[in-house]
Amino acid sequence: MSHHRGGPRGEGRGGRDSRGGGASGGRGGRGGRDSGGGAAPGRDGRGARRSSDRSEIGQRAVWPPERRETAREAIEQLMRDRGLARRFEPAVEHAARAAAESPRVAVGAPARRDLRELATFTIDPVTARDFDDAVSAQRLDDGAVRVWVHIADVSAHVRDGSLLDAEARERATSVYVPGAVEPMLPDALSSDACSLLPGHDRAAVTVEMELELSSARVRRTAFYRSVIRSDQRLDYDRVDAVFAAREPARAPWGKPLAAAREASAALARARLSHGAALTLESQEPELAFDEQGEVSDIRSRVQTESHRLIEHLMIAANEAVARELATREVPCLYRVHERPQAASVERLIEQLASLGVATPPVPPQLGPAQAADLVGQASRLVEAHVQRTIA
Repeated sequence: MSHHRGGPRGEGRGGRDSRGGGASGGRGGRGGRDSGGGAAPGRDGRGARRSSDRSEIGQRAVWPPERRETAREAIEQLMRDRGLARRFEPAVEHAARAAAESPRVAVGAPARRDLRELATFTIDPVTARDFDDAVSAQRLDDGAVRVWVHIADVSAHVRDGSLLDAEARERATSVYVPGAVEPMLPDALSSDACSLLPGHDRAAVTVEMELELSSARVRRTAFYRSVIRSDQRLDYDRVDAVFAAREPARAPWGKPLAAAREASAALARARLSHGAALTLESQEPELAFDEQGEVSDIRSRVQTESHRLIEHLMIAANEAVARELATREVPCLYRVHERPQAASVERLIEQLASLGVATPPVPPQLGPAQAADLVGQASRLVEAHVQRTIA
């Protein structure tokens, strides 16, 4: 799955929410399979040419002019060099098809809460092939909003310690590159049985939250396994068109989308006021390929309100799960960012000051904890500077 987006998402998509354009992720950081410089297999299965067949300048290999690669082929070669672009073994493909057809836990089992009558939708890029998270929302009589964040429950199909589980552990994550993806599980699961396709009953893990709009306080949470049925597969462009009143919001997903938008806006206001998040209107390049595999266009992918809606709701679900685990003192793994190095932070402050951006004072002795606090202060000052500049 991706993530892409953080989440209780398997880290999914990533991805939905997560969907980068680089060939990183998974085991990519280890490089090719032969750490001693061995060649990754080429398209013809014989392996890449030896160094004697290459034109080299120092450590830089140049594509042989008589065998010019298309952009898509170059990307595939880059993935192979990093141990990616691997096919699933036939036994793994067979196990995936069997698991998709006969889940180890019935999707509609009594232990699952039946949410199939609850209006539910997914929001992903228009090119997405798998949908690993979905959202439901409704306004309550007292003005609060109840939000459900549903994550595809892969454990309904993949047994711990099975061949599929071992394969997923080996791959660790799905890897997205321009125009291609290497999934963590075969298509029978990643793009079908474990994908929250509209009109299909699917097993999920659900985080239910009641949110006060005035303060963004989450006043009640619940966590359970569920069975859901998505009503609509939405994409970011379409949701932005609805928000801009260029397209009508249709039943049954229109009112839930509006409620989710209110909840997301409340969370955004709270995070901004607490200095807990920095929002930068950045653009990412998105490559389009023609039939020959060459780059035909480079478009700018902009973070819009529809992206932020999903991001804020996923962060809220993550935080709710983290609070529950901490309260119950459940042992678990945490991904913690390393504290910044003092020298790097001092350089950052100097560069910001040279650009005319207000900066916080730097103490004479800057330790790791102080450096992290300083980055937070600088982030808020940068945000304020950006807001003044574009106003």
